[in-house]
Amino acid sequence: MNNNTIFDDVFRTMIEKIPQLAIPLINEVFQTSYPEDVEIIQLRNEHHQENGEIITDSCLRIGRKLYHIECQSVDDTTMAIRMIEYDFAIALDSARKYGRRYRIPTVKLDEYTKDKIFEKNLRMFLPFYIMRYEKEIHRINQDPEKLQSLLDEYEDIRVMLEKELTETGRAELYTNLNKLITKISDYICRDEEVVRERLGETMGGKVLELESERLRAEGKVLGESIGEARGEARGEARGEARGKVIGELQGETRLGVLINRLILDGRSAEVQGAATDAERRKELYKEYNM
Repeated sequence: MNNNTIFDDVFRTMIEKIPQLAIPLINEVFQTSYPEDVEIIQLRNEHHQENGEIITDSCLRIGRKLYHIECQSVDDTTMAIRMIEYDFAIALDSARKYGRRYRIPTVKLDEYTKDKIFEKNLRMFLPFYIMRYEKEIHRINQDPEKLQSLLDEYEDIRVMLEKELTETGRAELYTNLNKLITKISDYICRDEEVVRERLGETMGGKVLELESERLRAEGKVLGESIGEARGEARGEARGEARGKVIGELQGETRLGVLINRLILDGRSAEVQGAATDAERRKELYKEYNM
């Protein structure tokens, strides 16, 4: 794919921020059997050629092996050449020779059903799942039956993902994947308002719930910490009261809607301020016309 596309951004986000998602993909493509907790070393992803051109890609080291991974959204016959150029750049940087034969195994996302994705633990495919419907998304937007079928499919994905991750204590990974799924679906459905909004409701609602739960927990810990640090009844009372206030604020419908909008707009860093800073919260309400 071309650089600076939303697909490339999401792919790099997963590689750089959630690298454990790449392990099942590597196992699938290269027929390896690495455990999900294997140590991964991310190599720098920029290499400069003699003509000044910068080659950017994703390269991971596991043990003594290097894995070069690229996400391709269109049929590009130059992909193999570009990958070889990148691999030569790595070889020159490290003064190592990797041999003269290159084998570039590939997998096609549209060959994987949602059930197969979960069976093989290929959660990294989920943000791109909507791309299989890209050519027919306009018809889906106009056909209630097709739309409901798509929503049912994504509800199944949400339920399976929630069960798999939240029950094993990985709610943060669930939330991050959910946001990436929504980001790609928003882009694919950018001209189809009905599909975009309904998919956002299906996938985004749970993100809001998990973020709210996290914030409530932080509020409770904050209140308990203040009380314990002061070591006095008055301090404990204030700490408990503050935690209670934060929890109550986060439970308000209006605040919940605000948090959801911040998340979907890629402004998760502002969620804590919205929950704890009354003045900032008022500013955001005004900004979102709430």
